[in-house]
Amino acid sequence: MQKFLSIAIILAMIAGCSNNTSNEAKIQQDTDSIAYVLGMNVGLNLLKMDSTINIEAVCRGIRDVAYDQPMMTLEEAETFFLGYMNHTLPEKAIAMEEQLLIDLAKTSRDYARTRSGITYAVRTLGNQERIPTASRDSLYLRYRILSLDKQEIYSSYEQGDTIRVRLLDMKNGLQESVKLIGEGGKVEAWIPSQLAYGTEGDTTFNIAPNATLCFEIELVKLDKYAEWQRR
Repeated sequence: MQKFLSIAIILAMIAGCSNNTSNEAKIQQDTDSIAYVLGMNVGLNLLKMDSTINIEAVCRGIRDVAYDQPMMTLEEAETFFLGYMNHTLPEKAIAMEEQLLIDLAKTSRDYARTRSGITYAVRTLGNQERIPTASRDSLYLRYRILSLDKQEIYSSYEQGDTIRVRLLDMKNGLQESVKLIGEGGKVEAWIPSQLAYGTEGDTTFNIAPNATLCFEIELVKLDKYAEWQRR
């Protein structure tokens, strides 16, 4: 409840939402200028959250609160807000993501899709007799993480690193992707957010929540758990 109230307080600072329909702000004193600056700041933040937001609806909400005529009680508003943020918005994001990946697969015959929704292209097939299968298999990887617009987020190549990781310690989407290639193989995999970093994102890589990502993965070496168990 406190979180919702904080958002409501911030929204209430937006300037220029009076009953006057003119686009010209009436700034007559310093306090009006401060109010306008606060309005600019909040407006920019709102647009970052959702560029399609209905500014008129925001202003109406402020006016209704100012005149003590809100269409909802605070409890009703909180219930709707939490439902939208936790259910409706993620569902919309997933639907948009799914359509994007479907459209991507149509752009080239190189792309295929797994049942889970990963859209991928095998660039180098690798040794098909050495494919990671067991959860304790150890993989030596080089990889790049790219954003939806193909901006590089991370590259182990630039770091000069070969990453060693067990299959079971990888994100579900990455596990599925490396199983598409053998040792020495390379794959480009567009992974839905729920199979990568999900609703939490990742602060280490500066990955936003619900981000669709492209992973360019090279399986440099594979240590099969069954093999080194017999040594």
